[in-house]
Amino acid sequence: MAMHEAVPRTKFGMQWLDKALEGGIPTGNLVVVSGGAGTGKSTLCMQYLVNGATLFGEKGLYISTEQSEPELRKAAKNFGWDLERLQKDGLLKIHYINLIKGDSILETIDYMTEKFQPKRIVIDSMTSLTDILATSELKENIAFSMVQVAETVSPVPRTEQMITKVILFSLISKLKQHNSTALLSSELPEKSDYLTSDNVSEFITDGVILLHYLEVGITDYRSMEIRKMRYTNHKKDAIPYNIAERGIELFEEKESKS
Repeated sequence: MAMHEAVPRTKFGMQWLDKALEGGIPTGNLVVVSGGAGTGKSTLCMQYLVNGATLFGEKGLYISTEQSEPELRKAAKNFGWDLERLQKDGLLKIHYINLIKGDSILETIDYMTEKFQPKRIVIDSMTSLTDILATSELKENIAFSMVQVAETVSPVPRTEQMITKVILFSLISKLKQHNSTALLSSELPEKSDYLTSDNVSEFITDGVILLHYLEVGITDYRSMEIRKMRYTNHKKDAIPYNIAERGIELFEEKESKS
């Protein structure tokens, strides 16, 4: 595939993934990283920020709704990533949002982005974020009238879908203002017919990367699939990968390892 030089790219810094995207994610895209337990969603998201800082000198903001900062640092050390050093160098900022406290979540994300001015953003995870927002601040403070959301949202239950859609549109509009390139993780149940847990994100974000995990006997098989990416062509076939000592490692099918 030939690269389109006219499209600014934000690189993963991972050879086969950047190649599959014709040079990287089109800058400014919001991309959902979706997969089940054990697929390495959080690892891929953090690796995206670590590579951005260490290889390209780009600032990254990690918004976590599930793991605290000490937990993220501990997990990163398993791959040799020194998050504390990147934070001291001003290349990485981690912000943990405690959803139970009922903080003003969208405003917090907007404030952190405006203050830090990151080139890269991760929100991990969208699943818990939309779940809590659907039952708290947005449900109370935003008028969810029928005219706000298209009548075509499906499937039933329509009300839950509409709330989720308004939440996502609100978040996306805030992130788009800053021209950051963002990864939004989403927990995908096994045997789901959809690409994300909320059944909406895949339609209104710019891209979807699916992570698959299959366990056959004592063998683990993982593959990555780019199901959607606006403003670029991309590889349609699955890309095998491992979770290795230095993070996620992709390889072409002919190099596949058991």
